[in-house]
This record gives sequence, structure tokens and C-alpha cells, in this order.
Amino acid sequence: MSEDNHAADTSSCASCGIAKVDDIKLKECDDCDLVKYCSVDCERDHKSQHKEACKKRAAELRDELLFKQPDSTHLGDCPICMIPLPLDPEKATMASCCSKMVCIGCGHANQVREIEDARVPSCPFCRELLPTTKEGCDKQRMKRIEANDPVALRQEGIEQDKKGNYISAFEYYTKAAELGDVAAHYWLSRLHQMGTDSRRKWGK
Repeated sequence: MSEDNHAADTSSCASCGIAKVDDIKLKECDDCDLVKYCSVDCERDHKSQHKEACKKRAAELRDELLFKQPDSTHLGDCPICMIPLPLDPEKATMASCCSKMVCIGCGHANQVREIEDARVPSCPFCRELLPTTKEGCDKQRMKRIEANDPVALRQEGIEQDKKGNYISAFEYYTKAAELGDVAAHYWLSRLHQMGTDSRRKWGK
């Protein structure tokens, strides 16, 4: 069977042909997954025959490792390109109008389209015009909160957290978590840790 076929038989030594049995252990080639050998001598003897196929397959394996996308993360997929959202918060953006997190690539593509067509800046997902003030963003977020959007609830919790309104933040985080927002559990744990540290510091 040709080594170009990735489903090549690896149940026997590629050099001498001895089959894998209880007392015969086969070792995979160090650089690829195409063949196995029963000994160092067999690997050395077969090197000249295997060299070309090994080099090709090793390059394929490196590319697979380099470009493989993770199945998903707790953040889910970008709703536009459907590629898993990155864990780095700086590589994704979220609009207050729809609470959808979009990868930075789709956000950039939307900006290029707006510049080329001389369009007013809008959300890359729902196309709602982007507010120009913080008050406008807050108003949009409150609309999403009224609709029980867990992401908007979590974001409002973060805003309250920054202001030191921890009870209010706790309520928003809790409701977001109850509605299935995974990240809200993390923010709840931060509040808990802050409370624990304070009790340790002041002996309460």
C-alpha cells in the first residue's frame, strides 16, 4: 500500500513486515504517522524508501497543527463568519444594540465596507446605527435588559461593579447566570473573592 495513503497499514513493521503481537512492540516514525517499526535497525534500513513520503506527511501535520481551529469556546462562534470567538477580549467587539459579540475580522470588514460606501457606522450584525455617546450605549443596553438579554444583564453588572455598586452588580450577574450566561459565573466569583479578601483584611 502506498504511503501517500494516510490510512496505510500500521499493524506491521514497514521494513521487515513483522506483525504487531503481544511480544512485538511497534514504534511510530518520529516525524509522521504513516509507518511503524519494530526496531531502530528497521527504521534505519527503511529510511531511504520512506524519506520522501515522511517529509510530505510531516509538513501536512505541521500545517494541521498550525491552522487547526478549536471546536468552540464558552463564548460560542462569531454570528457572522461562524468561526469560534477568541478568548482574547481585544480580538472581538460587542455592540450594545443587539449584545452580539463579533470577531475583530468581521468588525474590520464592516468598517471597510462603510468607508468604501460612505456609510454611517453601524453594527456589523444587526446594522443598527451605532450611538455616538455613552448615554446612547446605555439606552440601548437597557432595552436589551428589558428583553432579559443575559449578555446585556452581565454588562450592566460590570458597569455597576465599576461604580462600586456591588449589591446591584450581584443582582445583575445572578440573573444573567440564571439565564445561561457562562461569563456571569466568573464575575460572581470575583465578587465573592473580593468579599472574602475584605473579611480577611478587616477581620470580619
